[in-house]
Amino acid sequence: MQIIKHNIFILGNLIFIICLTCLLGFVRLSKNSTRDTGKSSDSLHIKWERNKLTIWGDNLRGKKINIDYLEAFCKTGSTNRLWDETKIPHKTEMILTDHNNQHIRLKTIVQPDIEIIHDIRARKDEVEFNLVLHNKGAKDIDVDWFQPCISVDQFTGRNQENYISRCFIFTGSGLTTLDKTRRSEEALYKGGQTYIPPGINLNDVNPRPISPDQPANGLIGCFSDDNKYLMATAWDNYQELFQGIFVCIHSDPRIGGLKAGEVKKLMGKIYVIENDPKQLLQRYHRDFPLK
Repeated sequence: MQIIKHNIFILGNLIFIICLTCLLGFVRLSKNSTRDTGKSSDSLHIKWERNKLTIWGDNLRGKKINIDYLEAFCKTGSTNRLWDETKIPHKTEMILTDHNNQHIRLKTIVQPDIEIIHDIRARKDEVEFNLVLHNKGAKDIDVDWFQPCISVDQFTGRNQENYISRCFIFTGSGLTTLDKTRRSEEALYKGGQTYIPPGINLNDVNPRPISPDQPANGLIGCFSDDNKYLMATAWDNYQELFQGIFVCIHSDPRIGGLKAGEVKKLMGKIYVIENDPKQLLQRYHRDFPLK
């Protein structure tokens, strides 16, 4: 009987030690999970649904940036032609997303035979876009440029009547808010303002008023409502910078047509950083060294 009691005592202690070890392991795992989640929450996050790309994160302080991704693909000759005659039908679908909402892969079919794979990644203070465009058909296709439309109402805290004073491009005079640029009114469609870089045919841009001021680089951006942050976007090849008519800004990427079987690549960035234009320019020239 004494031996049985002794064995029960030993078995009880063993069970206690095993339970304690499991409990400590669970606590350590929980701490590690919390730490990992903290690292993830320090970054920007993205999701895509029904042609809307949404960005959120710490730098946005509970607000979101919503992007019409993608609004339109356009032919040449767009400046003086009805918009419905310029747009090329397209359809985008999700092919990959991760559980941290930091990596998305999309596929767009632009009629008739263009396939575009979008690899989109969110990081601490930027979102990077890498696109591979492939004309899989036997004929050349006139697809000149396309439009990601970035809504900035939440970020700027402004509306259509007053948001352009919070938005900027870089001209020969440096950072210039859009209300300080030279503006025109004449165009096929009224409202908005288009800024065309050197080398782009003025017959092949947005059918909105064209500013006499040319951008000095591919950046267009805006300041947050509390003036602590800025958001800016750029592409390595762009058709135009555009201030739209729905509290939005564009850097519209340039494709320049696709020959039969041709493959092209494009890279773009959205930065959400502290309000430091000097840092923004440094990041831009690092990411786009030939621009």
